[in-house]
Amino acid sequence: MITKHSHGLWGQTASPPPETDTLAADILVDVAVIGAGYTGLSTALHLGQRGVSCAVLEASDIGSGAAGRATGMVNAGLWVMPSALREVLGPIYGRRMLNLLRNSPRIVFDLIDKFDIQCEAKHAGTIHCAVGERGVAEIEERTRQWQALGAPIHLLDREETSAKTGSKAFVLSLLDLRAGTVQPLSYVRGLSNIATACGVKVYTHSPVQTIIRESQQWRLRTQLGSVLTKWVLVSTDVYTSGIAPELRTGQVAMPFFHVATTPLDPEILRTILPEGHGAWDTRVPMTAFRTDVAGRLIIGSVGALRGTGTAIHRSWAKRRMQALFPQLGKIEIEQSWYGLIGTTGDHMPRIHSLAENMIALTGFNGRGIAPGTLFGRELARYILGEVAPEDMFLPFSAPEEAPLRALKEGYYELGAQIAHLPPLR
Repeated sequence: MITKHSHGLWGQTASPPPETDTLAADILVDVAVIGAGYTGLSTALHLGQRGVSCAVLEASDIGSGAAGRATGMVNAGLWVMPSALREVLGPIYGRRMLNLLRNSPRIVFDLIDKFDIQCEAKHAGTIHCAVGERGVAEIEERTRQWQALGAPIHLLDREETSAKTGSKAFVLSLLDLRAGTVQPLSYVRGLSNIATACGVKVYTHSPVQTIIRESQQWRLRTQLGSVLTKWVLVSTDVYTSGIAPELRTGQVAMPFFHVATTPLDPEILRTILPEGHGAWDTRVPMTAFRTDVAGRLIIGSVGALRGTGTAIHRSWAKRRMQALFPQLGKIEIEQSWYGLIGTTGDHMPRIHSLAENMIALTGFNGRGIAPGTLFGRELARYILGEVAPEDMFLPFSAPEEAPLRALKEGYYELGAQIAHLPPLR
């Protein structure tokens, strides 16, 4: 359910939700998708464009999970450096993933342009800002690796970074012109509209309760209806609950919150991210910041807005905004919200074959918009039989319990609160 506290600013400013029904009949389709996020809806719309009958079953609202709560940065690649893809995945899969993701934002902005998705899209680029010596070394190495691959990456010095961000807090930064920002909930709702226009049936408030094998097909039962299908894609990521719980336990859930100000004075707004870039830094825990179309400043970091974390993180957000942008003066907070990011030990996504003709993709590690949309297209190609299993962008694997999962999740939540406490005087 999308509420003020779950989706904050995005829930208040998103384009109207598509008209959907709850599944209340027994239907037959070629492919059933569980979960209406970026990957699930992208898979469905690409199948629908090819004339494949498809149904999407969402337990709550479209974008109710991570897709509707994100910062909204459309970045290329994964969280790790390009070289890590080959180091972790090996030369074959590493090369495939790198080639696939090197310009992944293009699919997002092409869909936005082609179908006129109203989602506050800005294709101006994003800025990764260096903090301290470690941050400088990281940014310089990222720049070197991406430039060696021919990507439109620029290393900005202190003055250039200050001009682009409006802050004097950073030594240098990486400007990635492939990237940009969107209103994430509006974007995922736009994907649902495209899918529906392609003939896909999207059902909300229709949680799948059981999946059974029936006559060489799969029967997905909800409270009021069922779907009989040849193929099943489970696209619930870290928001998985009753169905395929191993997808949830195979990841460590990291909470991430956002705080948004009231619209800024136009004179002050002109001094903060004046070209509309999204930005984040190399701090641990990181700080992400951007503006929206109405001129609000949005800042985010690791942490959950519950219990003692609510006051701690909101207070930190105000202090951090003022440290980055002293010109702000008094700050009025309008919205705050948080969600969960599914993370893996090596920061790589996973593709699982759960059973015959039943697959799942998990572990976006905070890079869901562009990779998720692109992976959806590739999963559609696989379901259509255009790509053999051994030719996929990732090797199929069985879900495994994430080591020390509960301990790590507690560490993320408590550790973020400690990191965001006011400094001792």
